[in-house]
Amino acid sequence: MKALVTGATGFVGYHVAAKLAERGYAVRALVRDEKAAPWLSRLGIELVKGDIRDFGSVSRAAKGCQEVYHLAADYRLWVPDPARMYETNVAGTVNVMRAAMEAGAGRIVYTSTVGALAPSRKNGQPSDEDTPVSLADMTGHYKRSKFLAEREVEKFVQKGLPAVIVNPSTPIGAKDRKPTPTGAMIVSFLNGKVPAYLDTGLNFVNVLDVAEGHLLAARHGRTGEKYILGGHNMTLKDFYLELSAASGVKAPSVKLPYVPVLIAAYISEGFSRYLAGGKTAPSIPLTGVKMAGKYMFYDSTKAQRELGLPVTPVREAVRQAVEWFAGNGYVNTRKTGAAVCI
Repeated sequence: MKALVTGATGFVGYHVAAKLAERGYAVRALVRDEKAAPWLSRLGIELVKGDIRDFGSVSRAAKGCQEVYHLAADYRLWVPDPARMYETNVAGTVNVMRAAMEAGAGRIVYTSTVGALAPSRKNGQPSDEDTPVSLADMTGHYKRSKFLAEREVEKFVQKGLPAVIVNPSTPIGAKDRKPTPTGAMIVSFLNGKVPAYLDTGLNFVNVLDVAEGHLLAARHGRTGEKYILGGHNMTLKDFYLELSAASGVKAPSVKLPYVPVLIAAYISEGFSRYLAGGKTAPSIPLTGVKMAGKYMFYDSTKAQRELGLPVTPVREAVRQAVEWFAGNGYVNTRKTGAAVCI
């Protein structure tokens, strides 16, 4: 069985590609630079140069593949040029779906995000795949682009494409190389740069469970359906306490008021966009602060029931993340004096 994976150089994409290779798949990864991901070559994964914004390269990569896992996306909380994000996340998704259809792939798994779903209900109850949501509910260009990309995938399903949509929550674990915005938050904490926290909540999940969920979606997912690949709903304060237990770094005890932080984010974004000419990212991303204004709690019961999604303890994922970041040069233990486990 041959499978194409886009986004294999990313955090979740790497783990999906690695699991496929472990299961005996012939894995092909579409990458922009073959030399940029030696860890993929070491797994025996075939690297094909291309870009999801270029239909020709996607079509060549999809040829002969029975399964397609589309994880490539522009995932940033701030972008100086939003059009480029939509070109990647929306137009790029159209290219992959079209190429998969023309190649006759028997199963396509599209990786969206819980950010394209509704946030927690007003009564604090977690949202699920069926909670009503619209484009107006999307905060920031990343969420909007992923919401629109889902609609494009649904159009292809109506044309007969056997695609399934998965919506990972907040993956954490080892090998978050870039790192992702969540990984960057963990790194900042481990380096003693998180003196306070906002009152918000997220659904944290082990990246290995998310990767397994992709393979399970290919096997057991119903065409056209969405599945939340989630784990544990936690407040940000409790998550920092878990990080503290795993690393020895003291958790912040000061809760920041939301409105002053929001104002500071507007100032920070204005400085980056207008005074710095968009060359430097804001120190306080406005989109991130706006997202923190609502709890992002989710119910992954459907994926657990229909796919058999595993949900491992969040403490194990936190430990894996802490050990990997500490062991790969992301943490200055001398500066923080932390007893970070390695």
